[in-house]
Amino acid sequence: MLNMTPKEIHKRKGLKINPAKTCQPIGAMYASLGIHNCLPHSHGSQGCCAYHRSHLTRHYKEPIMAATSSFTEGAAVFGGGANLRQALKTMFSVYKPDVVAVHTTCLSETIGDDLPTLIKKAADDGIIPKGKTVIHANTPSYVGSHVTGFANMTAAMVKYLAEKNGHSGKLVSVIPGYVEPSDMREIKRILNLMGVRHVLFPDTSDVLDAGQKGKFTMYPRGGVKVEELKSTGSSELTLALGKFASETGAQMLEQKCDVPFQVLDLPIGISATDRFIEALIDITGASPPETLIEERGRAVDIMTDMLQYFHGKKVAIFGDPDQVLSLTEFAVNLGMKPVHVLTGTPGKLFERKAKKIIGQAAESPNVKSSGDLFLLHQWIKNEPVDLLIGNTYGKYIARAEDIPFVRFGFPILDRIGHSYFPTVGYRGAIRLLEKMLDAIMDRQDRDAPDFRFELVM
Repeated sequence: MLNMTPKEIHKRKGLKINPAKTCQPIGAMYASLGIHNCLPHSHGSQGCCAYHRSHLTRHYKEPIMAATSSFTEGAAVFGGGANLRQALKTMFSVYKPDVVAVHTTCLSETIGDDLPTLIKKAADDGIIPKGKTVIHANTPSYVGSHVTGFANMTAAMVKYLAEKNGHSGKLVSVIPGYVEPSDMREIKRILNLMGVRHVLFPDTSDVLDAGQKGKFTMYPRGGVKVEELKSTGSSELTLALGKFASETGAQMLEQKCDVPFQVLDLPIGISATDRFIEALIDITGASPPETLIEERGRAVDIMTDMLQYFHGKKVAIFGDPDQVLSLTEFAVNLGMKPVHVLTGTPGKLFERKAKKIIGQAAESPNVKSSGDLFLLHQWIKNEPVDLLIGNTYGKYIARAEDIPFVRFGFPILDRIGHSYFPTVGYRGAIRLLEKMLDAIMDRQDRDAPDFRFELVM
């Protein structure tokens, strides 16, 4: 399918082929679903909302509830204010959310709709019922990526809802980054084991992985509550897990409520998880419980058993920047050589951090932010790898170049169950180790002649 991808690389300025990202509103919609009883609202055309919903639905295999302003030609000319007012009336009267989280699209951004004014006018006119909340984030698709949209909507939660009530009770706000519901649940489990009183936001656990009980529920029981979001203004500290997805919200909380923040890497792999635990030790002053020590021990034991199979293997990694950086560090710790590392999200900081992480592990690695999968494919043609790690779109490269492939990140459209297994923390490290080694050993078995087709590794 990709047989026409040339090996010779030409510098491109204004063209992306198979971008390694998707658009801001998808990230904003995902973040919105992490608020309890929240209905995301796409301020734009019906087609935009349908795409965002379907993309998330295909990844999570769950029906994504969202509304739209349903722009037509008239809205494109005269603005979408009337559409938004009618949409708010319908949402609150029919679907009865506690929160409506509005995100913009390319069209409404190009028109220049003034959402703060439109929302205030709707509240003044009684369209927004008492006790209900409408927040908004500007998320033009022609800027950034879905990670940017997630970050902007998270900042909007703080902007609209956080209240400065002084610092009390050693409350810690935690922004988990663009990760799966299972990852958010695992982060909360670690926080609870460490005795950290916290508010994690957004929180899509028990929303996009809610159990099947035989009855439709418009708003599952999960998600961070409005009262909890208000209390973040009283936090002693914010932990932002992942600079690209989480720092914007932490900065907003510091700006609005004087809450200091610390940016950590996503706790993927042993080293990044160690740093997360160390930060929690600094907060609590307590030693980690035996449960976490045992989990780390198991992860290190399995890692040690597997090192001989990972050592020296060349790997290509692509996806969301925070995830790719932590995963690259994990690969280096396994003795692998990350020769190609790419994200579709803009940001030169990614390139500097990735090169620093790789260090001497790989000679002259290819590292690129705001890249695309066409470039990644060309890199691989010039320097083949033993393993490819990334989202579903990598399967075409894996097939074209006959490379073992591990699906990781967003979106994963052709498999089921990935959102139920965490990849953060020590438990997540074990899960990743298994997936990566399975891919490598499956290839070894496939290619082995009969006399090398071993029963025992």
